[in-house]
Amino acid sequence: MLSFTYVWPYMGMGAALLLALLLTTDALRSDRSVSRWRDLVWLAWAGMLAYLVHQFEEHGIDAEGRHYAFRAFLCAGVGFVDPKSCLVPYSFITSVNVAAVWLAGPAAALLGRRWPALGLAYFAIPFVNMFAHLGPSLTSGTYNPGEATAVVLFLPLSLWAFYVALARYRLGWHAIIATVAAGVVLHAILMGSLLAFLRGLIGSTELDVIQYLNPLIAGLIVYAVTKKRSA
Repeated sequence: MLSFTYVWPYMGMGAALLLALLLTTDALRSDRSVSRWRDLVWLAWAGMLAYLVHQFEEHGIDAEGRHYAFRAFLCAGVGFVDPKSCLVPYSFITSVNVAAVWLAGPAAALLGRRWPALGLAYFAIPFVNMFAHLGPSLTSGTYNPGEATAVVLFLPLSLWAFYVALARYRLGWHAIIATVAAGVVLHAILMGSLLAFLRGLIGSTELDVIQYLNPLIAGLIVYAVTKKRSA
């Protein structure tokens, strides 16, 4: 029996195919009077699609044909050269990805119909995650699992969403800055909680729960900043 640990990236790709089809219709648009490319709700769904594909590169099959390769890259980053002796829980990998994409993606898009800033907030995750891949690649001069989709999909889509938020929704630069800051906070909590676990300060259950709460914190940061500025 296959474990969910290894199956979920393939399930995500199945969802990505369905989402790609829906994005060609009007079902995921919030305003049909403008181009879908100027609709933050539609863009949030597109961001989720991009992340589902990214997840497959990280945890399904990467650009070099390796299976479930990202964990070894992460393990090396926290001091475990041999993935077999690595103490990073498989449940941590699953929790991070299910929470940040499968849950936060639809939530941001649906809430974005009423609060466009929350649709924008979803791009906190892919935009900052792109640097988490690009930085190590530039430093080492080697490819890492997820880098290709991070650069090809995350970078242009995030920059376009920022432009739409400024040009059409008039959310202001404070919303963009809050979105980027929220992404930094999210990744800091993610890595900080993992290091706390590895040092024995928290257990695996606490580690997984933190990952499910983490996207909520990022969304609240953007909502609080934009609400305060609009009040």
